[in-house]
Amino acid sequence: MELNLNKHISGQFNVELEQIRNDVLKMGGLVEQQLTNALNAVTEADQELARHVLETDFQVNKMEVQIDEACTRIIAKRQPAASDLRLVLAIIKTITDLERIGDEAERIAKVALESFNKEQQEFLVSMDNMGRKALVMLHDVLDAFARMDVESAFKVHTADKVLDKEYEAITRQLMTYMMEDPRSIPKVMDVIWSVRSLERIGDRCQNISEYIIYFVKGKDVRHTSQSDIKDNVL
Repeated sequence: MELNLNKHISGQFNVELEQIRNDVLKMGGLVEQQLTNALNAVTEADQELARHVLETDFQVNKMEVQIDEACTRIIAKRQPAASDLRLVLAIIKTITDLERIGDEAERIAKVALESFNKEQQEFLVSMDNMGRKALVMLHDVLDAFARMDVESAFKVHTADKVLDKEYEAITRQLMTYMMEDPRSIPKVMDVIWSVRSLERIGDRCQNISEYIIYFVKGKDVRHTSQSDIKDNVL
């Protein structure tokens, strides 16, 4: 879907911005696949798939650097203003969060390299359920970015609350289990860190939703309550 870019800028500038936006979506697709593979590696105890996630992280890092360099060139060469500048800034911030989501997927994949007994595997099921919610958030925010859809972005923003509650519930459950069986602490801590990674992925998706709102509405909604965003920005 073509962005409604300012008419005063050159046609070549439009092409450059569109190419960068497409590259962001490619990077997002790669990160989404990383997270999918990481979750599948854990639930299926697939160490080979887990290693594949670890090995492909460099591709995400490489794309971040390439897109960042392209944005820097545009700022230097085109000196964009108004919404054009907001788009470039939103892209720079978005790729930073996408790269960090890739890092979190890498941490989750490492859990698949461990072995868990039958009772401990129940925690992996809880983790997978939370992971699928985080995956939906990531998919939805990338879709919102592709269409620069503020309403969809705001839905992702509100979905983070659900993920936070699930994180707290699973963490309490895991802490109780460790107190009852201290021998389980090393393994369960791996799961706790992975659940924490999922909570952070939700935060990153929420950040990206704020960048979309910033681009479309010209309002910085960081540290703004959801009710204020809904009433005063949307």
